[in-house]
Amino acid sequence: MAKVKKFDVVGAIMDYESGDMDVDKIIDLFGELIKNGMAWTLQGHYGRTATALIDGGYIANDGRILKYGV
Repeated sequence: MAKVKKFDVVGAIMDYESGDMDVDKIIDLFGELIKNGMAWTLQGHYGRTATALIDGGYIANDGRILKYGV
């Protein structure tokens, strides 16, 4: 049985905050933050960015990725 790699939220947030992510990885991060509810409990920037990505059609309300790129 294949081992499923768990998403490293803390590492991804650190990379995001450091500016070390491309657009697709940012979309993956915010998809995960929306899925687990953290987008709405972290500092306001995360909720605003999550909302913008949802409104822009990149991520569904449940965190599913709808499209990549800008």
